[in-house]
Amino acid sequence: MMKPLDLQVNGYAGTDFNRDGLTAEALHHACTCLLEDGCDSILATFITDDLDAMSRRMARLVELRAQDSLAQEVIAGIHIEGPFINPEKGYVGAHPPQHVKPAGIEDAKRLLDAAGGLARIVTLAPECDERFRVTEFLANDGVTVSAGHCNPQLDVLRAATEHGLKMFTHVGNGCPMLMHRHGNIIHRALSLRDRLWLCFIPDGVHIEFFALLNYLRVAGLEKTIFVTDAISAARLGPGKYTLAGWDIVIGEDLVARSPDGSHFVGSTVTIPRILSNGQQHLGLSKDELKLLLDTNPRKAIGL
Repeated sequence: MMKPLDLQVNGYAGTDFNRDGLTAEALHHACTCLLEDGCDSILATFITDDLDAMSRRMARLVELRAQDSLAQEVIAGIHIEGPFINPEKGYVGAHPPQHVKPAGIEDAKRLLDAAGGLARIVTLAPECDERFRVTEFLANDGVTVSAGHCNPQLDVLRAATEHGLKMFTHVGNGCPMLMHRHGNIIHRALSLRDRLWLCFIPDGVHIEFFALLNYLRVAGLEKTIFVTDAISAARLGPGKYTLAGWDIVIGEDLVARSPDGSHFVGSTVTIPRILSNGQQHLGLSKDELKLLLDTNPRKAIGL
């Protein structure tokens, strides 16, 4: 039996984890909908903002989760995505650049404290972590450290793996539309497939299916993970939604884009759509999809 664990969920079914004022009802509703859609458990994901806001929102979710047995069942932990990422346009993606900052141990401790022992993944830019001190600190604390929204050279990325880096967040995204055709972060991540868990968003939009098939052939399935990177619009269809202050319009194509249309802002893909895409567009078997959605995510974070 497949029990998908989604390592990257910013919100679901109208509930946005990345906003102030999360209510018990909204959290319970999101968890109910996730289970209805066949998602066994998730990591609630918090993206870059000022540290006060990130801490406040995580602490609120932790408080509400402790009061709700369903939320405890569904929310297996927290994924902290930022603020220690690359601020350059393209690499920063939908994260507000004014709140991006270099990695620091004291700031990392503050975020871990707010997560109340639930932090499972921290996504950061290795090139913004001086001497990989935060990577090492997090890894020693049992957190899976993931590279993302980053542009380290290959030697830096490889060195980070020697200090505890274990994963790469949404490969093929969190990077500019135009890059060097060979010397780019996608190829660097793929070249370290033996050292890193490689996560992909298989919605056909973040990566076209033919390209994703190429990546899967190179990476192999043993170290590959599928995630949704879902936002509050997931499951709801076209309309106006938010993610951490972004006003997002979801069109008929169900694509979440920034207001100026320059880049994606999370996704609206769901586990049922990933299963359908996997079989119809990627030619994956049910056993292979179980590996990508269930077995590998659990191995990656030690569940």
